[in-house]
Amino acid sequence: MQTNMETLAESRIHVPEIPRISRKIDTIIVHCSATPEGANFNASDIDRWHRKPPFNFRCIGYHYVVLLDGTIELGRHIGEVGAHCAGHNKHSIGVCYIGGVRKDGHTPKDTRTLPQKEALLELLKALKARFPTAEIRGHRDFSPKNCPSFDATKEYSFLSDNQ
Repeated sequence: MQTNMETLAESRIHVPEIPRISRKIDTIIVHCSATPEGANFNASDIDRWHRKPPFNFRCIGYHYVVLLDGTIELGRHIGEVGAHCAGHNKHSIGVCYIGGVRKDGHTPKDTRTLPQKEALLELLKALKARFPTAEIRGHRDFSPKNCPSFDATKEYSFLSDNQ
């Protein structure tokens, strides 16, 4: 597997620096925002939603958010326990892409744009470089939901296979 610096040098995507943290990370959980295909939301929007009922979180629950154009925004600091997957937050990182449902706002669909797919892959590579033993899973692997509207475990299994 290439080092994080080599991967980023080859990429036009800006992946934020992954800081060293003291908590143990064993899982990187991929989510979708469950927003309609093509709707342009960001981490600030999710932060606002997560502070209101029914969530009532103190801030956004995800650690990273991937926008439609492939921009990677920071959410909750990865040194802090997230609020994104009940029973699995203590030792995980939550990564969310904007989208995940058809334009009807209800029907699950993998709506990732090409820039989102590229950015998500680069972010996951960087996270795996920092947390090499962490498994990459989809929210649906832990909950009876469709989130993230694709099989993240299968799609990113090659990142774990190369360890």
